[in-house]
Amino acid sequence: MSSENLNGSLETSFQNTIATVQFGHPASNSFPRALLNQLTTEINSLSRDENVSVIILKSEGNRAFCSGASFDELLQVENEEQGTEFFSGFAHLLNAMRNCNKLIIGRVQGKAVGGGVGIISACDYVFATPESAIKLSELAIGIGPFVIEPAVSRKIGKTAMTQMTLAPHEWKSAEWAFEKGLYSALSDSVNLDQDVENFAQKLSSYNPEALFEMKKIIWEGTEQWESLLFERAAITGKLVLSDFSRNALLQFKK
Repeated sequence: MSSENLNGSLETSFQNTIATVQFGHPASNSFPRALLNQLTTEINSLSRDENVSVIILKSEGNRAFCSGASFDELLQVENEEQGTEFFSGFAHLLNAMRNCNKLIIGRVQGKAVGGGVGIISACDYVFATPESAIKLSELAIGIGPFVIEPAVSRKIGKTAMTQMTLAPHEWKSAEWAFEKGLYSALSDSVNLDQDVENFAQKLSSYNPEALFEMKKIIWEGTEQWESLLFERAAITGKLVLSDFSRNALLQFKK
C-alpha cells in the first residue's frame, strides 16, 4: 500500500511475515497531522494482520530520520482546540505503537528531533547509525516535550530526559543515546539495512504467541498513557499559541 501527497508519503512492503513501513516528508521527514494519522492507522492495521509477526519502521532518504512536528502546521494553529488536536496526533501514534500486537523494530539512519525522538522511544528495538544524533528542541520554541516525555523517560530515564529537555539547542550523540538505552544497537550506514533485516528475520522465526506475550510484558505499567498523553497534548496545544512560541517558530523557519 502506498500514498503520496503534499502531506508526505507512507509505504508498506511485505517480506514473508515482516512488514516494513516507510514514512517520508520533504521537510526532513517531519510530521504534518495527516501523515501522523496515516501512520497510526497503518500501525493499527498491521497489529490486526495475522500474516505479520514483526514490523520495521523507517523513514525515507539517507539523512534525517525525523524532525518532529510540522512547523508549517504549528503556525496555522489558531486556538487551543486546534492545538490539542494537532498534538493528539502524536498521542494516538505512541499509543498505537504501544498497543500494537507486533514487535516494532526502528531503523534510524540519521538525526531525530522532538517528536522523532518520541517515535524512536516507542519502538521495541532500535538500530541506529553513528550519525543518528538526537535533540529535544521543544523548550526553544516555547513548548515542551510533554506528549512524548513518558515514552522518552521510559527508555532513557528521567534524568537523561531532563538533560535533553533543559538543553534544547544541544545535540546528544548516537553513542550517548546507545549508552542510555534509546538505541539497542549501532551499525554503520553501509551495514544498517542488512543488520535490521537479519534481526527482523531472526525475530520473525520465533513463536508468534511468545512474541505477543513478550510485547505485553515490555509495555506493562503504561496503561495510564491512554489518558495521560492526551492531557499532555492539551498543555502543548495551549502553549503553542503564546507569543513566545509564535515568534520562535517564525525564527526557526527563516
